[in-house]
Amino acid sequence: MRRIVIIVLVLAIMAGVVVFLFRRTGVQKLRGAAQNMLVKINPSPAVPSPPAIPPPEPHLEAPQKTMPMTPPEPAAPATSQLPVNVLPYAVPPPPEEWAKLGASQRLADARGRLQPQLDTELSTRGFQLGDAAFIRIFKESGEFELWLQSDASKPYRLYCNYRIALFSGVLGPKTKEGDMQAPEGFYSVARSQLNPASSYHLAFNIGYPNEFDRFHQRTGSLIMVHGSNVSVGCFAMTDPVIEEIYLIVEAALNRSQDRVPVHVFPFRMTGERLAAARLSDAPWLGFWEHLKEGHNAFETDKLPPRMSVREGSYVIMP
Repeated sequence: MRRIVIIVLVLAIMAGVVVFLFRRTGVQKLRGAAQNMLVKINPSPAVPSPPAIPPPEPHLEAPQKTMPMTPPEPAAPATSQLPVNVLPYAVPPPPEEWAKLGASQRLADARGRLQPQLDTELSTRGFQLGDAAFIRIFKESGEFELWLQSDASKPYRLYCNYRIALFSGVLGPKTKEGDMQAPEGFYSVARSQLNPASSYHLAFNIGYPNEFDRFHQRTGSLIMVHGSNVSVGCFAMTDPVIEEIYLIVEAALNRSQDRVPVHVFPFRMTGERLAAARLSDAPWLGFWEHLKEGHNAFETDKLPPRMSVREGSYVIMP
């Protein structure tokens, strides 16, 4: 009997513990449900989480500056400040009609339109068709000077300073085929270098490469003064302008000269301009200073110096 009473008491205690635990858990569930409902009815503002602190960047050393392996290219040449050339002649035929003419027909057409007025233009300046001619080109300012000599005992005088329509490349000489550069140096035109059948109206070859260029292994060919206004290394003068220049050069070769000198400079060869090139560390400074000798020789007496090449250098002949 006593054993039965003990068993009943143990079972009663266990039942009480179960009831107590159930009631405690249920109250917590009810409390959690009530809190969830209050949050839905009146939600609390969200509190932003603190920003993540980025990991420290690895220490990087400043990159070392290196000098270029080759000198920088000179700046592109400035646009010519000369006015557009306006000549007093009848305009040439359109290009499509001109292209149909043979060389002799082209020259006959140009002479017929220009020569009467050209004779007048020359005579008013004290010249005549057939006088000796000399050409100077300054790339930076886009100037094409045509000088004439009315008497072999007298200096040359400037007939006209034309505006170059276009030449390609930057300041500096031509060094190889396909570099799109117009050359710099001392050249000349013989009668065999005239080309009235040119695809660019009329043209003459200035004689690049010359002996100096060949000594320095410079390559390229067919560098022309021609009409039109496009260039891949040549000097384009437009169709009307090349007609006047061509007829004057042709007449000089027929009557006065075996060759017409053509001197091409990067810019006006003044001391100030060369000093500016020196300050900019121009890569062709030494070559340009060499060209200045020939430039100054003409400036002294207005007679084109006779240039030769000796051991890879230009030399002024006595």
